[in-house]
Amino acid sequence: MESLNKRIDVIFEGQISVEEKLQKVCQLLSDEISHYNWVGFYFKNGDKNELKLGPYVGAETDHTIIPYGKGICGQVAESNETFVVPDVYAQDNYLACSIETKAEIVMPIFKNGENIGQIDIDSHTIDPFTDADTKLLEYICNKVSEII
Repeated sequence: MESLNKRIDVIFEGQISVEEKLQKVCQLLSDEISHYNWVGFYFKNGDKNELKLGPYVGAETDHTIIPYGKGICGQVAESNETFVVPDVYAQDNYLACSIETKAEIVMPIFKNGENIGQIDIDSHTIDPFTDADTKLLEYICNKVSEII
């Protein structure tokens, strides 16, 4: 995963827009990590208590706006804590994006102590996420907070 950190650094140092950087990060993660089947960012939608879909790679989703508290992403917006779901079917408050999704990890992005968004990863594999995934996503979230 460390080689990915270096490639992520190159993306963030590039002379392209924030949107393009985030899209490239999504694509890199989707291409390089086999159990990442949907990779995307959600950000706080202005002053509203809802999230708005940002750049992503994977199946199209109807969940372009997610109210705080709804689904895993909405819960992370309220709790400010990473949420790892080893089996989405064992989760009560789950918003299904794809019938193939079996697991999900959502990590908040903080800027000046405020939760401004999150990275969301869906997997078609049950319980695939490890400490290495958590460390990689923390690294990415810290990088994102520096450019937003």
